[in-house]
Amino acid sequence: METQVTTFYLELRSLEEFTPSAAEVPDLEIREARIACPELGRFLYTAVGRAWRWSDRLNWAYSTWLAHLERPQVEVWIAYLDGVIAGYVEFEYQPEESVEIACFGLLRQFMGKGIGGLLLSDTVERAFHNGAKRVWLHTCSLDSPQAMKNYRARGFVPFDEATTLVEVPPAPADAEGW
Repeated sequence: METQVTTFYLELRSLEEFTPSAAEVPDLEIREARIACPELGRFLYTAVGRAWRWSDRLNWAYSTWLAHLERPQVEVWIAYLDGVIAGYVEFEYQPEESVEIACFGLLRQFMGKGIGGLLLSDTVERAFHNGAKRVWLHTCSLDSPQAMKNYRARGFVPFDEATTLVEVPPAPADAEGW
């Protein structure tokens, strides 16, 4: 189904512009997935993106996932709450000391608990401490309304916007309220 989708591009240009989350989530742990694992990459992408109709990577072959995740520029960090995967972030180091947050999100039952703010804060701090001069991301009108609020609360500012017709899968029947 073709749908009109607005994509918003946001960035942080310095650690001074950044506002870390003040949330406290006991037993939250954020760890890097250091082994390129296509099954894990696809699981995270679909588990987080299903309700928001992420579809760009759904047709990737195993070899495509593996090649992508093996790239040294790509890192995947997973947030665990009491040992359960709560969400993840995939980011990519790019030329000119830029870091793109390529995928970011939480599983449904972990939304609204402060985890997203802490995961984003961890990501931004990690990127700038590793030499980034710019951290950027894109989100769209299909995404969770909490996503944009989180990005803006951390200090991200818009630098571009585009509206296009995009082929998107239908929303899952059980996605209401996500």
